[in-house]
Amino acid sequence: MVSPQKVIAVVDDDPDMLKAIGRLLAAHGFRSEAFASAEAFLNRNWAREPACLVLDIHLAGMSGIDLQRRLKASGSRVPIIFITAIEDEAARGEAINAGCVAYLRKPFMARLLIGAIDDATGR
Repeated sequence: MVSPQKVIAVVDDDPDMLKAIGRLLAAHGFRSEAFASAEAFLNRNWAREPACLVLDIHLAGMSGIDLQRRLKASGSRVPIIFITAIEDEAARGEAINAGCVAYLRKPFMARLLIGAIDDATGR
């Protein structure tokens, strides 16, 4: 089980997806924080970096890829799992080249997300 200090951050502009992923994570013993935008995630004051970031690629405002670039440029090493509903080979290639832990196409099987989070957090 992930220690109580570790948080799985989820960034998606679809409120239903945020709720569904939050419930899934809770059912598997994870603590999560949900954000409706990349900007909201960046504006959060983190005492510690999240253990993992589940990040939608296509967001209103700053994209998931742009957020990943910004985090990397700031020295962040948070593992990222990209999720998307849009088939975009260019974005997929960019995400994989950036070193994401996983790239999941919505709708994805719950076990795939949990397995990717387990890999990313060493659980």
